[in-house]
Amino acid sequence: MTRTHTRLRASRFTLFLSLLVAGVPLAQAADLASIHSPGNVLTVTLEGQHEGRLAYRVERKGEAVIAPSRLGFLLGDGRLERNITLTGQSRRSVDETWEQLWGERRLTRNHYNELRASFAEKAVAGRAEGRRFDVVFRVYDDGVGFRYEFPKQAAMQEARIQTELTEFAPARPATAWWIPAFEWNREEYLYHHTPLNQIGTAQTPLTLRSDNGLHLSIHEAALLDYAGMNLARGDGDVLRAALTPSSNGALVVRALPFNTPWRTIQVGEKAGDLAESSLILNLNEPNAIGDVSWFKPAKYVGIWWSLHLETETWATGSKHGATTANTRRYIDFATANGFRGVLVEGWNPGWDGDWFANGWGFDFTRPTADFDLPALAAYGAGKGVHLIGHHETACAVSHYERQLPAALDLYERNGVDVVKTGYVCDAGDIQRQDQVDGPVVREWHEGQWMSNHNVRVLQQAAAHHIAINSHEPIKDTGLRRTFPNWVSREGARGMEFNAWGNPPNPPGHEATLVFTRMLGGPMDYTPGIVSLKGRNGLPLRSTLAKQLALYVVLYSPIQMVADLPEHYAQHPDAFQFIKDVAVDWEQSRVLNGEVGQYVTLARQARGSGEWFIGSVGDAQPRTLQVPLSFLDPARRYRAEIYRDGDGADWETKPFAFTRETREVRSSDQLPLWLAAGGGAAVRLVPLD
Repeated sequence: MTRTHTRLRASRFTLFLSLLVAGVPLAQAADLASIHSPGNVLTVTLEGQHEGRLAYRVERKGEAVIAPSRLGFLLGDGRLERNITLTGQSRRSVDETWEQLWGERRLTRNHYNELRASFAEKAVAGRAEGRRFDVVFRVYDDGVGFRYEFPKQAAMQEARIQTELTEFAPARPATAWWIPAFEWNREEYLYHHTPLNQIGTAQTPLTLRSDNGLHLSIHEAALLDYAGMNLARGDGDVLRAALTPSSNGALVVRALPFNTPWRTIQVGEKAGDLAESSLILNLNEPNAIGDVSWFKPAKYVGIWWSLHLETETWATGSKHGATTANTRRYIDFATANGFRGVLVEGWNPGWDGDWFANGWGFDFTRPTADFDLPALAAYGAGKGVHLIGHHETACAVSHYERQLPAALDLYERNGVDVVKTGYVCDAGDIQRQDQVDGPVVREWHEGQWMSNHNVRVLQQAAAHHIAINSHEPIKDTGLRRTFPNWVSREGARGMEFNAWGNPPNPPGHEATLVFTRMLGGPMDYTPGIVSLKGRNGLPLRSTLAKQLALYVVLYSPIQMVADLPEHYAQHPDAFQFIKDVAVDWEQSRVLNGEVGQYVTLARQARGSGEWFIGSVGDAQPRTLQVPLSFLDPARRYRAEIYRDGDGADWETKPFAFTRETREVRSSDQLPLWLAAGGGAAVRLVPLD
């Protein structure tokens, strides 16, 4: 779809602006203001439309990317959409570099031009003056962020948002990678790949590829005290904001002044441009919790995969996994192989019986009788190993919050500095109880109330020097910059689906995640299943080499070595890469990739000259020529290559595997053959 936009001459624009400020409704679309990105790559234009409506559009190098898309709200006291007048505008430019405490890169450049446009609606009967708001655009060379800002004003003291009318109208036909919104299994769906016009209601990030090859991602940043945004397809290819419901009736209730989250549009010539963008992080505020040097990016093992295999149980009894003896075994395994953490699930009372239906029975303040928490914490500390805590709420969230201070104090006393939280229940079944013995109401995982709950957990955890890894989470919108103890989360189909089946994740799943879910931030995917078997021998749709590559491809500052210790003993060559691979990075590069087909990433270990490469593919075998131009040209490197062996195939020969070494320089290209469901992992060690 293409549209032609009429540009006004200066004299016409002056006349138009005087009429607009005077409150005269517009008869046709006319430009109000525009702003370019620092490198003049992207241009955003605000335009007034019929009946005084407001819209924006985005162009890239003169070509339409987002066609005119409306802005506004349906509030409890009426629509804030028509009879809008421009009252002022201002601009500024920012070019700064800030340092991530941990992350895919140490230094991040934040370079944008900003437009602030102030608006007021025409006063109507019953209201002495019109309501006022600003729209703020930050325009980067690789994307756009915009949000609404409501200043304090006499015309309204509180906003009760019934609908956000924000639109995104892609200017050209496109294909989309998307998962459905408002379905029972939250974010844990396989991605659909369809024409844009076949989307129903989708979650974000939503990734698009236009018919001219341009890649887009629509998402949001800094989701705070607000409902998560989904996208509902309207007329044609227009996508409209669809906020997550609330038990309050209104989707969002905010006292003024307040800002909405940023609505984001990432734009790149190729898929890798989306994955290299820092737009989402940059639109979040800097660290708000102070020193977090106590958090150490690391790998961890744990009592977890055995539970999904059903060889052990969360519940107490003869198969209970979280026993003192079993945990000591995992601590010894972590010590022997240089892993910092040991996750233990099922350590606390409440797992017996139907825990999924009774989260109110969990006790987070004491262990079961067969789990000696203080003794295990001391045993691990003596070996340099920390326990990783686990708080599964089963969505009895108010019950969890009441125990949270004591639960965090228990963990702090025992040196637990990372906690995996869980919110297992169907979407829309979060249990909220504002008063003890009061009624229990239902919320959604991504509603305003849960947005605030997650921040409460982060703030209390930070006071105890504890980091949070959320499962069944609210979506990632870059808040790890503001709350750097929010170190990872789930929020997609992870490795456990390969244990259960119904069905397992397909071979191209991870190459899809890099360009969709991972655009929001880190994911605790729990890689490294070298046995390549799920429950009852169910085969993973992966080769052995691919399991190694996932440690580089799917970023998280805490990476689980997820398989059973005895399985790693059966594959010592493959296990060596898992022991060697870093988890915290100086810089990261996407070397190639197509959504859902293949991707190759290179990452430099922070504080080191070593680089690591990970490459994964789909069900189609292929050879990729990987340029090593990112290496220091003055040095030689030893390339330790872990790749699919001859005849490898996830269905017929998944364990075909080769480990080899060669010397390389920055001028070289490294050929990597990926089998069906395969991958390759490389460690590059400086020799000079």
